Amino acid sequence: MNGLSKGSPTWREIDEESAEQRIDNYLTKLLKGVPKSHIYRILRSGEVRVNSGRVGPEYRLQAGDRLRLPPIRVAPRQPQPTAFAADRFDSRILYEDEALLVLDKPAGVAVHGGSGVSFGVVEQLRCARPQARFLELVHRLDRDTSGVLLLAKKRSALTTLHAQLRAGQIQKFYLTLVSGRWRNPTQNVRLPLNKYVLSSGERRVSVTENGLASHTVFRLEQAWPEFSLLEAELKTGRTHQIRVHLAHLGFPIAGDDKYGDFARNKRLAKQGLKRMFLHACKTVIVHPLSGETIAFEAPLPSELQSFIERLDAGTVTAARV
Repeated sequence: MNGLSKGSPTWREIDEESAEQRIDNYLTKLLKGVPKSHIYRILRSGEVRVNSGRVGPEYRLQAGDRLRLPPIRVAPRQPQPTAFAADRFDSRILYEDEALLVLDKPAGVAVHGGSGVSFGVVEQLRCARPQARFLELVHRLDRDTSGVLLLAKKRSALTTLHAQLRAGQIQKFYLTLVSGRWRNPTQNVRLPLNKYVLSSGERRVSVTENGLASHTVFRLEQAWPEFSLLEAELKTGRTHQIRVHLAHLGFPIAGDDKYGDFARNKRLAKQGLKRMFLHACKTVIVHPLSGETIAFEAPLPSELQSFIERLDAGTVTAARV
């Protein structure tokens, strides 16, 4: 069982790489296996102290802070992924320097562990690079979405890029294939989104009047009688934003198993589209160290490009079953 146990408190000194983190986030990563409710309880009760004083969960750690931790039982460490799994992403690195690692994430792989997944992209990369002092996701992609994924190799790079995300300075572009004939060359979609959880524990999102403001710009790239290829530019970064905006408008993403046309998806799977057609094709940032504007691009995966070629050849039939 996880939680508090008998014993003496321990002390840790915060280094430069851990500085500027909220203490609740720092403890969640440090005390893997301990429920968040326990972490917030020991913060509220004062059992966790910084420089001998109480702090709230929103406190941002500073280099040199002395952190007091009460004795805590943690879950046993899970076995590490195999070497094959750990180095599987080496050929998919788009860019790397002292601050950043940019990956072309394949579809079907979670970006982090959780929800029944032991090891996601970030855990496997850490396993492959045991010497790396710091490696964190800058943002997330859905498991079934492929494309550009940013990871920070320095705490300072992570905080700078998070600030750019909050300010809307990072440009994120996707390619997606939808069912239906899209008419407008460019269309701004502003529909508020709300997250909720099904009884099964699966998270979902819907358009709701009192939801969070959400904005996507769609541009028509190519059209066929029953499908349209769109570029989607995210102006906000809500969970499942592109998928829900399109489904709500009556243009579900081909292959989307949460918000799509399930009967049509089955038919498309038999014709070669066995995944959701959503790909993060380009991300533009200001480099956190140099200040240079850089665009990272991931080519359309071969299985999606092949499906486009089948549409061009007129060999895809999409009528409902």
